[in-house]
Amino acid sequence: MNNAVNDGVWSGTWVAERLGLELVGDDRLDDLLGLALRRNPRRAHLLVSNVLGKHVPQTPSVVYGHGFDLGRRVRDLLGDEEAARAVVLGYAETATGLGHCVADGLGLAPYLHSTRRPVPGVDRAGGFEESHSHATSHLLLPEDPALLRGDGPLVLVDDEFSTGNTVLNTIRDLHGRYPRRRYVVVALVDMRSAADAGRLTDFAAEIGARVDLVAAASGTVLLPEGVLEKGQALVARHESAAPAAPAPDGRVERVDLGWPRAVPDGGRHGFTPGHRARLEAALPAMAVRLAEAIPGDARRVLVLGFEELMYAPLRLARELEQAVAADVRYSTTTRSPVLAVDDPGYAIRSRLVFPAHDDPADGPGERYAYNVADAGFDAVVAVVDSAADTPQLHAPDGLLAQLAAHAPHVLLAVVPSYVPEPPHVPERPAMLPEPLRGPAFSSYAPEEVGWLLQDLSDVTLEAPTEEREEAIQSGGAHYAESLPVEYQPSEHYQELFHAALATSAARIAHAVGVVTETVLAERSPDRTAARSGEDTPAARPVLVSLARAGTPVGVLMRRWAQFRYGLELPHYAVSIVRGRGIDANALRWLAAHHDPADVVFVDGWTGKGAITRELADAIEEFEESDGITGFDPEIAVLADPGSCVRTYGTREDYLIPSACLNSTVSGLISRTVLRADLVGPHDFHGAKFYRELAGTDVSVDFLDTVAARFGEVVDAVDVAVKELLSADRTPTWEGWAAVERISEEYGIHDVNLVKPGVGETTRVLLRRVPWKILARAGAGADLDHVRLLAEQRGVPVEEVDELPYTCVGLIHPKYTRGATGADGKAVAV
Repeated sequence: MNNAVNDGVWSGTWVAERLGLELVGDDRLDDLLGLALRRNPRRAHLLVSNVLGKHVPQTPSVVYGHGFDLGRRVRDLLGDEEAARAVVLGYAETATGLGHCVADGLGLAPYLHSTRRPVPGVDRAGGFEESHSHATSHLLLPEDPALLRGDGPLVLVDDEFSTGNTVLNTIRDLHGRYPRRRYVVVALVDMRSAADAGRLTDFAAEIGARVDLVAAASGTVLLPEGVLEKGQALVARHESAAPAAPAPDGRVERVDLGWPRAVPDGGRHGFTPGHRARLEAALPAMAVRLAEAIPGDARRVLVLGFEELMYAPLRLARELEQAVAADVRYSTTTRSPVLAVDDPGYAIRSRLVFPAHDDPADGPGERYAYNVADAGFDAVVAVVDSAADTPQLHAPDGLLAQLAAHAPHVLLAVVPSYVPEPPHVPERPAMLPEPLRGPAFSSYAPEEVGWLLQDLSDVTLEAPTEEREEAIQSGGAHYAESLPVEYQPSEHYQELFHAALATSAARIAHAVGVVTETVLAERSPDRTAARSGEDTPAARPVLVSLARAGTPVGVLMRRWAQFRYGLELPHYAVSIVRGRGIDANALRWLAAHHDPADVVFVDGWTGKGAITRELADAIEEFEESDGITGFDPEIAVLADPGSCVRTYGTREDYLIPSACLNSTVSGLISRTVLRADLVGPHDFHGAKFYRELAGTDVSVDFLDTVAARFGEVVDAVDVAVKELLSADRTPTWEGWAAVERISEEYGIHDVNLVKPGVGETTRVLLRRVPWKILARAGAGADLDHVRLLAEQRGVPVEEVDELPYTCVGLIHPKYTRGATGADGKAVAV
């Protein structure tokens, strides 16, 4: 039999002529797809991919290249920072390998595929139905349940996007459990009808998320009336003429791959970039073992994977291409029954039938290998996982015997089935260290704040701003793994700070009073008890500020409670890192020393609300991992211009002078640091105490100047709090919506590079590589320091009408030092 799929004849001709089907769309469709018929009560025809490596043996580099290229397109769509926060999900069984290749193209994303194989001891994290498939139920069994909890994009990969039902079912299930802002659907071919195409858009609007689609080609199948019945009749007529299998004649040998320890066989339970790196390192040696076992005169070699086990055999086959002179092809076995017709115009020329050999949950049944029989292979390398290396595999009618009937040499390579370790609570030290306090750590008085951090003052962590930005945006490093070089303010800038403080001290004092009174009112219904200083739990919240922007605010709130009611509120500072969560050891310390229900998290201001979401997710994860409940993820902030929280001093976007400087207004403490080589599993996150900057420290001056105005704002605070407590304070997330709009309008396509509000804009100018500043038309003295910093950095300030914030800082998109200049100044993109 000549097994070339396209011997000058399109491999969909046979079906199209007999059923009247028509494949219309991109010019590439005929190259990518053929047609076949199958036993299926829902859909008689089958689109057979020529580049997937499932039904049609194909060159491994072609199969891998198509998936990898799709992954690169997704990375270009998302941008490097969002791509690094993405998770890729592939569909069993057909797209498990394709999804893995897409994850490789993204480069930094972990991978998970659905499975039809339940695994004892592994909890189900989700599931969905694939209505047109031969076997419909999909399970999601990640070893780490947090894999699906992040707010980064979810990239869903299937071989074809036919109706959209599978994707909608998936998103519906997962969005209800783990909502996120963005999904990307990836397929080799988009074959939806016009009606189906609109459903995805409507569904995205319904759940309030963005859904993008990336496909190698698009088109549709035009189906005439009665096509299902005609197809079923054709299948019945031709199946009755299936030839008997010949007797085995080839030799079967086992080859030891030397599979690397601790590397999963695929993405059934999750596959991380670290796993990928270890596999890459081991592949050349494994390919050498295979090459040495293949006869030297073999001219045509097939590497045959097994159902969901597609990626490992593909990578072995691709490596084998470089190691042998033979023509190497790759395909896999499948559950799906498809009619075989030996005709050049038909995609499935031959079929091997054998019993299932992995003790499937739905019971015994037939399995298939297509276009392998009579295909002229001199050697076949069958790759299975150890769960499928069973007596049924080696039986007289099993897969190995069937292969030996059609190839003189059959090699069996077994990959260890990865089984996750049962969940366990990690050992922890009996006692965590006590909080750090001034003057040994920070310039604040010891009673003002206890820092639940470890002191990294002796470690060099600073890197040039431009170097950090390039590493962060390329995905090479997380922003919390290093520190920016501390900004040293000029004399003019210091004058601006003091002028701003003098001008805004009363306004800040008012906001401090409002947010503190709101906290006390909500935690102490009996306000009289609070005013009399009675030592009741309800009147004594525990302030926990998010270091470091929240720390000056937490100190001022503590001072207000002391000034107004004589209360000595406990106050601590803890680390929270976007994308990494809150310091779990700090939460453990707090739970051991206070009632979690008394804890009130404090921050300086909201921008778009990323930290608000981060904290909520982190608290939920902590409750599941430690079983400690009671922490309220609600954050109390001085200013909430993004409308992200219920407890705030104001929702106006104005200058908070503590945002103007870095450590010299925050107790001389750096940003917090989270790096694996410095912060162990039993350590608090780290930070530095810049003792050498004591000469320019204004931390206590800032606190004293604001606190001195408390007396004059008491009456106004009481009026404002009364109004607030009776008002609807439900967050509207207006800031998030505005940021998404700005991101698209300015062609950035990454909300993490848009920093709204005076405080966040100042941070951009002090710590990142700014591209431009958007300023509300007519904004006055609140932006004097922003304009000065922008002038020093060479950053344009663009006035914008109807800006929802006083200003917005835009980080240079897709930053590299080459694109920006050695001095770090912004240039046109």
